[in-house]
Formats: sequence, C-alpha cells, structure tokens
Amino acid sequence: MRSLLRKYTLPGFIICALGLAGLFALYVTWLFDTDYSLWAYLAALLSVALFALVCLSFVPGWMRFWGGQDGPWPRCGEAAEPARIRAKLALAGFLYCFDVFLICGAVYFAAGRGSTLRGFLDFWECLDSGHYIDIARDWYLSEGDRDRLVQLVFLPGYPLLMRLTHLFVRDWVCAGLLTSWLCFAGALSALYSLFRLDYTHERSLRAVITLLLIPGGFFFAAPMSESLFLLLSALCVYLARRGRYLPACLMGALAAFTRSLGLMLFVPVCMELVRSLVKTRRGYGRLACLLLIPAGFGAYVFINYLVSGNPFQYMVYQKEHWGQSFGLFFATAAYQTDYAIRRAAEGSHDLWGLWIPNLAFSLGALAVMARAARRMRPSYSAWFIAYYFVAIGATWLLSAPRYLLSLAPFVLAVSEFPRTGRGSRALGFALLACSLMYAVMFVLRWQVW
Repeated sequence: MRSLLRKYTLPGFIICALGLAGLFALYVTWLFDTDYSLWAYLAALLSVALFALVCLSFVPGWMRFWGGQDGPWPRCGEAAEPARIRAKLALAGFLYCFDVFLICGAVYFAAGRGSTLRGFLDFWECLDSGHYIDIARDWYLSEGDRDRLVQLVFLPGYPLLMRLTHLFVRDWVCAGLLTSWLCFAGALSALYSLFRLDYTHERSLRAVITLLLIPGGFFFAAPMSESLFLLLSALCVYLARRGRYLPACLMGALAAFTRSLGLMLFVPVCMELVRSLVKTRRGYGRLACLLLIPAGFGAYVFINYLVSGNPFQYMVYQKEHWGQSFGLFFATAAYQTDYAIRRAAEGSHDLWGLWIPNLAFSLGALAVMARAARRMRPSYSAWFIAYYFVAIGATWLLSAPRYLLSLAPFVLAVSEFPRTGRGSRALGFALLACSLMYAVMFVLRWQVW
C-alpha cells in the first residue's frame, strides 16, 4: 500500500478522495434505505471495498496514461506471429464449443433428460436462446402474445447473424449453435491478437487458455450473443490499439447493436484515442469516430420506435417483465447473499446453480482486478470499472457469470493471478473442476442463467 501511495500526485489524491467520498455516500444512503441481514450488509461492504481498491490502483496509471507517459503496464509491441497460430486458435475455439456440446450431451442423456437427438437440440433453447431464435425467425412483434412482445429487450445483432447462417443451415437451433461456435473461434483468435500487443506468446496463450477453463464455457457454445459480443469487443479494442479508430468504432457500434454493454467500449477506445492525441498533437478529427459506438445502440433504439412507437420500450419491458433497472453493484451483492442464505436453509438446488456462482463471479472479479489493475493497461482497467458498475449494478441480476466471461480484462486478470507455475497448474485444475460441475448444473437446469 505504501508503494502505491508514492505513485499519487496531488491531482490523483484529490480524484481518489472525491471518488471514495462519493462511493461512501452512495453506500451510506443505500444502507439507511434498505432492510437486509447483517451478512448481506457485510457482503455489500466487501463489494464496495474491493471496487474502491480497483479504482485506487487504476488512478495513478490513468493519469500517466492520459499524459502520454509510460507506466508499469506491459509495452512489448506486437510480434509478427505467423497466421497459423491464430488459425490454430480459431480451430481450437470451434472444437472447444463442439466438446462442450458433447459433454453437455453426455450429461443430458446420462441424467435421463431425454432420449433423442432432437430433444437434446431443443434443450439448447433454454436460457435466452429461445428468444434469440424467435427473433431470428419472426423478428420483433408489435402485437400478440405478451411473452413474444417482451423479446424487444434482446438486441438484434446476434439474431440477424443467425438469420444469415440459417440460409445455409436450415434448422434454427443448429444455425444458432453454428453461429456461436464460429464467432467463438474468431473471438479466441482476436483475443490472442489483442493480448499479444503487450505480452509474450506464452503469456497471451495462457490468458486465452484461462478463458477456456473459467466456468461457464457453455454460454459461448449456446445460441446466444456471448460469442459474437466477445469477438466484436476484442476486435474493437485491438483496432483501437493499432490506431485504426474508424474500424475500431465500427466494431464498437456492432457490439452495442448486439449487447447494450457494448456501449462500455466507448471507455477504452476514448482513452486510447486521447493518449494518441496527447502524444501526436494531431488528428483531432478522429474524436468524431467515437460517436459511432453510441450510434450502434441508437439503431436498436430506433428499432424499438418502429416496433412499439416508443424508442425506450425495452426499458419498460425490462422493468415490468424481468424486474430489471439501473441499480448499485453492492446492492446486488447484498440481495444475492440473502437469497443464498435462504436457499441454503431450504436445501434448494438454485443455491449452487444460481446464487453461489453469481456471488463468486461478482466478488471474485473485483478481487482479481484489485490485484491486477496497477499492472494492467489503464484503458483496460477503465473498461472493467465502467462495465462492472453497469452490468453488476442491474437489479435482479441472475447472469453475472456470463456477463463477466465476455469481458477481456477480467479474463486477463484471472490469468495473471497465479505467480508460479505450480500456482498456474493448481488454478487450472480448480477452474476445470468447477467448469465441469457448472456444466452439469446447467444441463440439470439448476437455475443457471
């Protein structure tokens, strides 16, 4: 802590003091307006403390970064790796999804969930997959069954790509599976390219392998938007790092057209662009490119208007049908802790499939980032902070694991956690064991979302 304090300038101290005061004020205001158990309040306080540590570790590097100075983050530069490495990673990504499909199939049939291949394929319409398939097939509906109308909350990027795949694969579930597998193949290659800008081949490969081991890989194999969103996010930041801001922001626009959290890509791209402008003192017109990222989400808002007459109808449906709105990330830790305690007393399966994974990912992500933020590129840390604040702050959050799996800085932070080869192997085995157990709970439908 003392070495960290030495890195602060006076403006840095002021920014941190104001930030901590604001965060503490939010916590105290929330504290006196809620009614949770003591354990829930302690979980919320732990969440606040860890988030504060991430921000405190980030601020000194951020100020040097925007000042055009170097810092403790890696600066290796991109190596001229042969294209065959990226091709092998793409193939590995596709085969990984296929392996996940086979493992889930083995559990499905062994558990007596069904006896036919058609039944197993239809199983993949669980989670949000069924909604995406409906949208790909029928588009959004402006009238009819309420359960179909509320599908307007799911963004159109992934269903449109699935519709394209369906031109070649005439079964909707298979088209969704293939779309996700191909996107994940591209995502592994793009992530490696992004990490390779700063790290050695071995270190970059370890980060990619870490993604394959973190529990929840079946989300990337399922007919959902996670794989596409990860691909677009990695391409966006990679292109920004290479100074190609127009195509970077186009990828960011597509990401925001796929998931609302794609808007958070504005943060790392803006930081990289500002650093470039400070160092070169030219090319200020490139700032206009940043408008493309919110424009991607704006296209989705316009679709809301065309379908329902209200550009923000998705917010109405999210609140009424799913109970979701903007909230505070530490409030999420509180109510999830209370639900976990209650479900433990009842002996309910959703303790293991839902509440423990959500708490583990929400708090674990902050813990690993608190350690990694001071050494991580500041634009990545800022991306994590903005993304986490919005994603985990959503009220009635059930999907923290799959939201965080699609965030590259989180994956990088997990891969940096062990400091020794023995520690890396131990972490790998632990993650693999948890992944297999989580996949079993997913197939058994223990409220894994």
